[in-house]
Amino acid sequence: MSGPTEPPSSGEGYRDYGVNPFVTAAEDRLSTFAVDVDTASYTLARRKLLDAELPPKEAVRVEEFLNYFRYTYPAPTASDGPLAVHLDAAPSPYTPGRYLLRVGVQGRRLSVSERKPAHLTFLVDVSGSMQSPDRLPLAKRALRMLVDNLRDGDTVALVTYAGNVRRVLPPTGLEHKARIHSAIEDLSAGGSTAMASGIELAYQEAMKTLDGASVSRVVILSDGDANVGATSHEDILKTLRGHVKEGITVTTVGFGMGNYQDTMMEQLADQGNGNHYYVDSLMAARRIFQEQLGGTLEVIAQDVKLQVEFDPKQVARYRLVGYENRDIADRDFRNDRVDAGEIGSGHTVTALYELELKPGAGAGLATVRVRAKRPRGESATERTYAFPAGALARTFPEASADLRFATAVMGAAELLRRSPHAERWSLESVRDIARAATPAGNAEREEFLTLLERARPLLRGVAAR
Repeated sequence: MSGPTEPPSSGEGYRDYGVNPFVTAAEDRLSTFAVDVDTASYTLARRKLLDAELPPKEAVRVEEFLNYFRYTYPAPTASDGPLAVHLDAAPSPYTPGRYLLRVGVQGRRLSVSERKPAHLTFLVDVSGSMQSPDRLPLAKRALRMLVDNLRDGDTVALVTYAGNVRRVLPPTGLEHKARIHSAIEDLSAGGSTAMASGIELAYQEAMKTLDGASVSRVVILSDGDANVGATSHEDILKTLRGHVKEGITVTTVGFGMGNYQDTMMEQLADQGNGNHYYVDSLMAARRIFQEQLGGTLEVIAQDVKLQVEFDPKQVARYRLVGYENRDIADRDFRNDRVDAGEIGSGHTVTALYELELKPGAGAGLATVRVRAKRPRGESATERTYAFPAGALARTFPEASADLRFATAVMGAAELLRRSPHAERWSLESVRDIARAATPAGNAEREEFLTLLERARPLLRGVAAR
């Protein structure tokens, strides 16, 4: 029996954004990027590993691994506005002499009564490629779950696309929930894929309920394949950019394997000022459409940019781990015309930096600035947070459990994407760190430990080639 190998080439679509290098702080003290709360990369990798297959290294985005997990960041106070920033650091367990700095952003959690009415337009791919049980049938169950978690005042419209597009349901209030459920249940797959025409029709439906007092969002459920009409990525993204200024955001929810177009789905959400998820199970659907519904539906801050300034007297070199496709030019940090990321109700964002510190480093080694607009706002406000004296742990075991677990998640992602910075790291040390930072009964962290065990023989097989 042959050993495990690299994943075979397939019809799936991924983009390699490279790996951030180390930067000398004396030459460039600023690191600027857009926030990202997408989680698709982690759930897609989970699906691959459970199928005894390594995810393609291009599919592994470190930030989406980090942001899948929940961390305990302080909630914003009244003076913070919608966002609060948390900073901490510790010696790296992977490379002697290096340190890890964690930047955590916590979005304000809106109460149920604070949530604006949501007008959702479901755009469902019913082409032939969506027939298998892990695609349209799972998408239908996810949609029924979402509808069951909506409330009075919300509306649902339903558009489908295959060889042609169809308006299945106009904007319909929750008092007609049975009609909505019936329309979802009647969906079936067959035909080719006219995605661009589907997006146009979905926006037409969404415009019918657009007003300043509610949330209007198109939710695209697809494997990302597009083979009829304006099928080039750039043509479809251009369609999106023309509509996003009107105030309608886009969430993409990916399904399936074998021909999954990750790049298309990720960029649709990016250009549509929304989030990108991948659903591999009912559990994943429940997390997005039930447990985290507020964040999935309502944006609390848009065009959110982070800029970390390192003190060259304390920091010799640094590298941002992940966020390669979210990079922003330092000069554009205060340019409010430059698009950035969105944060939903209760969302958290986590970024890790690997640092080489100079002797005596501590308070003020980094200063974090956050710029963000209110939803549909034109100009951004900015807040500044300095690294506090007590935030640097003396040893890695003394760091908080959350920082230690985030370190394990980052380490696993770096190994899975075969990062050159992780050549001397081991999955065994990642597993030990994760296990020590997983409290009993924490299901998502325990599942991560299971995935590490699945990954060990696969990575070992690749290394042995």
